[in-house]
Amino acid sequence: MKKIIECVPNFSEGRDMNVIKQITDEVEKIEGVKLLDVDPGQATNRTVVTFVGEPEQVLEAAFQAIKKASQLIDMRTHHGAHPRFGATDVCPLIPVAGITMEETVEYARTLAKRVGEELGIAVYCYESAAFDPRRRNLAYCRAGEYEGLKDKLSTPDGKPDFGPVEFNATAGATAIGARDFLVAINYNLNTTSTRRANAIAFDVREKGRPQREGGKVTGKPVKDEKGNTVMIPGTLKATKAIGWFIEEYGIAQVSMNITNISTTPVHVAYEEVFAKAAARGVRVTGAEIVGLVPKKCLIDAGKYYLAKQERSLGVDEAEIIKIAVKSMGLDDLKPFKPEEKIIEYVMEADNKEKKLVDMTCTGFANETASESPAPGGGSISAYMGALAAALGTMVANLSSHKPGWDERWEEFSKWAEQGQVLKDELLHLVDEDTNAFNKIMNAFGLPKKTDEEKAARTAAIQEATKYAIEVPFRTMKKSFETFGIVKAMVEIGNPNSVTDAAVGALCARSAVMGAWLNVRINASSLKDRDFADKVLAEAKQLAEQAMKTEAEILKMADEKIG
Repeated sequence: MKKIIECVPNFSEGRDMNVIKQITDEVEKIEGVKLLDVDPGQATNRTVVTFVGEPEQVLEAAFQAIKKASQLIDMRTHHGAHPRFGATDVCPLIPVAGITMEETVEYARTLAKRVGEELGIAVYCYESAAFDPRRRNLAYCRAGEYEGLKDKLSTPDGKPDFGPVEFNATAGATAIGARDFLVAINYNLNTTSTRRANAIAFDVREKGRPQREGGKVTGKPVKDEKGNTVMIPGTLKATKAIGWFIEEYGIAQVSMNITNISTTPVHVAYEEVFAKAAARGVRVTGAEIVGLVPKKCLIDAGKYYLAKQERSLGVDEAEIIKIAVKSMGLDDLKPFKPEEKIIEYVMEADNKEKKLVDMTCTGFANETASESPAPGGGSISAYMGALAAALGTMVANLSSHKPGWDERWEEFSKWAEQGQVLKDELLHLVDEDTNAFNKIMNAFGLPKKTDEEKAARTAAIQEATKYAIEVPFRTMKKSFETFGIVKAMVEIGNPNSVTDAAVGALCARSAVMGAWLNVRINASSLKDRDFADKVLAEAKQLAEQAMKTEAEILKMADEKIG
């Protein structure tokens, strides 16, 4: 899975659009980074920018934006309603897909170090990237704001994590951190009462509501020995919520920020708001997600609702997302378009690269039959492996819904989920095999006039050849894994579909053997014989085992057919 992180820097300029554009232009210069949103605020004199991409590109875009902001914004003349202490006030990195928080923390600290050293800006690491537990709290890092920064830098507690202790009068300081993704979601209610919406919000939000004397709504708030209001916590951790009336829709809503989707997933929050609303005689008619969400949010939700229906979770991604949208009423007020609301889909929309797997069956066959050398046997092998996984998955899904087998739905669902994962991995390898071939062709096309160029060309060819061995070897391994599913489906699956599973075994064996041929021919020209011989030995064993496994499965299928 591709690693994707989001970056949401806040710049201390919200009024001069020329300055803001110069900063965001730096983001858009970086290939592979997608600028999602630019939100300037007049009163706060602050602009929140959101962009996503793979980690290295996002770090470069963030650095260049911070650099440009330090050149254009003079904190000595800055005034606004929002707390701030630097031209780039905060710059959080957020894991979106294929990356852990721990990895994101390391990227945040890498960025912080570079900003401190190359730009001469004091940097405080906050949230999950904090070295000092106290600095997890952004307010602690920013205490005293810009006006108190010079004095703070001279104290032990005010020493930055990176960068100089000297006061940078124009750029100020920056807080760079890593935090979880924040989802903004509003729950639509069948009431116009803001009071009732607020009551539901107080029921669920982590902060809860004030405890009142005598337990009465009209009672005075209870104070502790320090004079602080005693709160009755709500039921959902990592959430903030309030009730309001939306003139545009003519209804009240519970407006919620989920600050940690690992702690409280979107569907868990929805179910809890739904339950608390029902307890107060109010119905949640649907919800609206504000801004973008990671795909995982909706995949997790869709699988949750499929499981409640005792349906197989091993279905296509689009179907899972559709179930999530319908279950939470995300299209209640207006159409929910996954291609516009899911971060990964928004990023893919900018990818103009033609993919083999996006072709029709006819188009793919015609492209293969053309005079072009790619796609060739490697891509076809990967596709046969994907078909093996697809056939096994199909039988698992049919088995999970077979009348009389209702109690076994979860057993077959697990097989179907495994099959979906393998199918997607092998579909990726369809294009990756062609990409590997193109890498070799590109390497052969490098200049070779000087000795230095010749050496670089030779090295590039060998590196590309090694990759052209690794890709079909991965195809072999993943295709071999599909035997587990098709064999299980021949043994225990819907007996009416035993031949479908058996055809999957034929596809799996053909995929393994086809990829084996590619491994062999590419390994023959690799100079690194230790690498080549190691892969060849493992690949040969896989090929031999594939032949045996196919025979075993076909024998079982013959016995089932009778």
